[in-house]
Amino acid sequence: MSLIDTRAEDGSEELNAAQAALAAEHAAVYGYAVLGGRLTGRRATEATAAYDGHRARRDALVRTVRDLGGAPVAADAAYALPFAVRDPAAAVRFAAVLEDRIAGVYSDLVRAAGGPLRREAAGALREAAVRAVRWRGTGVAFPGLPEKAATAEAAGPEGTGGTH
Repeated sequence: MSLIDTRAEDGSEELNAAQAALAAEHAAVYGYAVLGGRLTGRRATEATAAYDGHRARRDALVRTVRDLGGAPVAADAAYALPFAVRDPAAAVRFAAVLEDRIAGVYSDLVRAAGGPLRREAAGALREAAVRAVRWRGTGVAFPGLPEKAATAEAAGPEGTGGTH
């Protein structure tokens, strides 16, 4: 499976979004295991913290999917990386990509869920956005919503796109 594809099985919108988030967390855990060996110092410490955070989120989502009546999607044995991760610079770039993808699936879960699950998904989205900024060095206007971020960038520095 690719690190891009996080589609879930048929079912309720909330369950599908939770399954997609779980699949993305499986991929993130794998991804951080790959990139962690290419980092040292502060960046290695950040990668370890992110790895631990994604493992905890993954484990929580397994319970959530079961609570929603689903069978948790299993991790793949391996995932296709979007590009070669051979050095620290590529590892940092890959970490930002992982967090952007995680933000995307949690954005979908925020839209699909309600109550405590929605709050938890919003917290996970926020954490992914913060980690992405740390890895990339810059933020995006609408973390987890690439179509909105692209619109805001095209609109210019004010992000309005209209006249004042």
